[in-house]
Amino acid sequence: MNHGFFHSPNRRQVIHSLLGGSLVFPGLLSELLADASPAQGPLAPKAPHFPAKAKRVIFLFSTGGVSHMDTFDHKPELYKADGKMTGIGGGLSNQQKVLLRPKWDFKPGGKCGTMVSDLFPHLRDQMDDICLIRSMKSDDNEHYQATLAIHTGSFFFSRPSLGAWISYGLGTVNQNLPSFIVLAPHLPYAGTQVYANDFLPAYHQGTRVVPGADPIPNLRARGPVAGMQELELGLAAELNRRHLRQRTDASDLAARMQSFETAFHMQTEAPEAFDLSQESDATLDLYGINRGDTESFGWQCLVARRLAERGVRFVELVDSGSSGNWDSHGNMADHAPLAKKIDRPIAGLLQDLKRQGMLDDTLVVWTTEFGRTPGIDGEQGRGHHSACFSSWLAGGGVKGGMVYGETDEIGATVVRDRVHVHDFHATLLHLLGFDHTRLTYRHAGRDYRLTDVHGRVVKEVLA
Repeated sequence: MNHGFFHSPNRRQVIHSLLGGSLVFPGLLSELLADASPAQGPLAPKAPHFPAKAKRVIFLFSTGGVSHMDTFDHKPELYKADGKMTGIGGGLSNQQKVLLRPKWDFKPGGKCGTMVSDLFPHLRDQMDDICLIRSMKSDDNEHYQATLAIHTGSFFFSRPSLGAWISYGLGTVNQNLPSFIVLAPHLPYAGTQVYANDFLPAYHQGTRVVPGADPIPNLRARGPVAGMQELELGLAAELNRRHLRQRTDASDLAARMQSFETAFHMQTEAPEAFDLSQESDATLDLYGINRGDTESFGWQCLVARRLAERGVRFVELVDSGSSGNWDSHGNMADHAPLAKKIDRPIAGLLQDLKRQGMLDDTLVVWTTEFGRTPGIDGEQGRGHHSACFSSWLAGGGVKGGMVYGETDEIGATVVRDRVHVHDFHATLLHLLGFDHTRLTYRHAGRDYRLTDVHGRVVKEVLA
């Protein structure tokens, strides 16, 4: 029996099998093979509303609610007030709380002298490049809602994520990689919604990569004959294009076509992007990585730099542990191993971007979903606190070496220069060249945007 197609066929046999005597396919294949320069597609690079320094984003998210007064918001009076009762206003919902002193000392960092706790000794040395915002404000004390908001601008409803909006607004300069990649060993609260596209076209959804020996499974090209997979996918794409021309509202089909195209091109570039064996020992040491490591937060940070330099517009790193996150109700001492895991890698990322000449046009963002109470919760922990928390920005048109905003003497509420989540998003979009009121998408009869009907650009942090 002649197995033909299924027995190591050559390219001529493949084409003959696909033609199958059809009167339609020969012309179709001629069109396909004649088109030597594929179209840019929906992820082609786009110009923002106005020129901007930031061309891409590396978004670092520490899930669980990092305590601001134990990390970046120095409160000398809280040390003195340890064990005392408070609860008259102050963002504590008028509940009587026993105040809890921070467990770590603070020291000045860099030439700017910004006070940072001993939880982050390496990051403290980089404060000259960091704009620290101590006056962040969220609207919800629950993890899911606050995490949803810091990623999508919406506290209660599914909306496109920040990365999806940036992919929609800027496209990508590298068609061989997704425009939006999420490095996440474990998903944070709100799950996949943190990188979802929602009503934006599906090709703007983040591509999740799980750190490990095989971060992107099933990436190797299949088939024994060189070019066969390309021919098959090209044929399918041409059939889809013809179908789509008659049904211009078939957004799911358009998204699927783009996904297939990106996945195909990833076979050539993604393996190299995730291969850290090419990096020097000095670079690995900068991130605190042992050679062969494929799972640490240092691995995530170095891969983020490699993806950024290869044209990925938005890379999110989810900082989460398999045995818990920053939600330290029982004991604030739990912050120590979590901080140690990310301190050196993030500091190394900032130094590496700077020496590569990438920090000027790469916006690095670190945040959490909310802060923690100055009052005790559990035995030696702190509760959820949306009234104020800390975040920081670096590179990409941001003023380094500065602190913006202020909380009261115990870190209970914002007393100067409040930055709501909507203001935060408006500022990030501005740094990328967007007027947040004009970056919109028509859905269900109205124009939606990341900041809804809110948001102001915090111009004081702009370089």
